[in-house]
Amino acid sequence: MSIYLHFRAVAESEIRDDHAWLAAFMSEAWENDIAEYEAGIAHSINKGWDAVSDLYSVADARYADADEPWNLPIYGGRPVPHSAGADPSDPPLMLLEPPGVSQAARFLTTVSFDALWNVVGARFSVLGGTREEYLDHHRDLQEFYGQAASAGHAVVKAVWA
Repeated sequence: MSIYLHFRAVAESEIRDDHAWLAAFMSEAWENDIAEYEAGIAHSINKGWDAVSDLYSVADARYADADEPWNLPIYGGRPVPHSAGADPSDPPLMLLEPPGVSQAARFLTTVSFDALWNVVGARFSVLGGTREEYLDHHRDLQEFYGQAASAGHAVVKAVWA
């Protein structure tokens, strides 16, 4: 079974703060994933997003006074609660507003992947993860968040099973 964390950059003015509406928006985005990936407005990670967050958590000591920006790329944002009468099969959603997107982009461009990997690489390799796999995730997230921040966009996150 595959499970994905799906990211979609969008202008904040185009978002309705309503779970049912956001779930429909993200469902449509998921169906158009290839075109949206190519446009740089969408990204997803299959299964391993928690490990990517663990990689970034190593930076916690370096950024201790900055409201945990290492947490922003994966788990940052506020949960969007289900509306009354919402479809219970709708995915869990989070919304990271433009200031958080900018902070995540800054973190991703300033943190040293090599320094993080030097701390956790041996543990991740034992669990089956490769350096190249995590480096690809890091580079993809750098590009995605960099473009979203440059455009002043928010990021909506959904979990799809």
